[in-house]
Amino acid sequence: MADANGPNAAVTGVQGAAAAVRPAGPSTRPSALRRIFRTPKGVVGGVLVALVVLTGIFGPILIPKDAATHIDVLHRLAPPSVHHLLGTDQLGRDELVRMLLGARTSLYVGVFAVGLSILIGLPLGVVGGYFGGWVDLVLMRIVDAIISFPVLLLALTISAVLGPNLTNATLSIGIVYAPYLARIARSEVLKVAALPYVEAARASGAGHLWIMLRTVLPNIMPPVIVQATISMAFAILAEAALSFLGLGTQPPTPSWGLMIQAARDYLDMAPWTALVPGTAIALSVLGLNMLGDSLRDALDPSFVMDEGS
Repeated sequence: MADANGPNAAVTGVQGAAAAVRPAGPSTRPSALRRIFRTPKGVVGGVLVALVVLTGIFGPILIPKDAATHIDVLHRLAPPSVHHLLGTDQLGRDELVRMLLGARTSLYVGVFAVGLSILIGLPLGVVGGYFGGWVDLVLMRIVDAIISFPVLLLALTISAVLGPNLTNATLSIGIVYAPYLARIARSEVLKVAALPYVEAARASGAGHLWIMLRTVLPNIMPPVIVQATISMAFAILAEAALSFLGLGTQPPTPSWGLMIQAARDYLDMAPWTALVPGTAIALSVLGLNMLGDSLRDALDPSFVMDEGS
């Protein structure tokens, strides 16, 4: 009779732990997708995000190039009508057109700022959590120092130093949100690095880089993806704030933050000039937050186990 505590049992245990923690294969992905859109929260969030993405991609293609900058002084601050569905601003520009074109600006900032946050924060968190010791101590103290500053204040400072334009605003937003992704990544690496299949990879002679890229990184991505989705919502808010303060998107490029800035002097006579971009920002952030919550529920192992039981 084989020894229950022998080498075969140990290998079986390692393989079982690896199978339990490793990401689900292609055959289970449709099930995860169904879990995301099974709840009203996931459906509403997905629809809102899809509208922003489609508007940002196809809006500038379908709308004439000069439509957003066309000035019509005869129809300044015109209320919503058949000719201007959402009214016009103080220069007679169509609010609907500028809102649709402003979606591309917000989408650009959200995607590239979060991408930069991942490029900076993910390696810091993985390296610090994997090696521990003084490496983790140094990296996390740098992260803590950045987190200690208010996010918007730090983004304002970086944008002011680099110069007021959309690219620099995107860089500043990406930098200030990188530490939050680093903290998430580190906490997940600390859990994964202590599991048996990582120890088995070390015992087999695999190098540190191979283990981090092929064994650790795939198993920490679900929480990182959820955090990235939520960070994109905050990136859109931060871009609007920077543009409102004159440190983000510069005229005549359409931006929801610039639209609110221009509308602040006309709130009493033309409230739609602020309501249109404000509603666009609110719906975009709401959709991303709801989709992020649905992703968290769908990718949470306890959620999956409860559903299958």
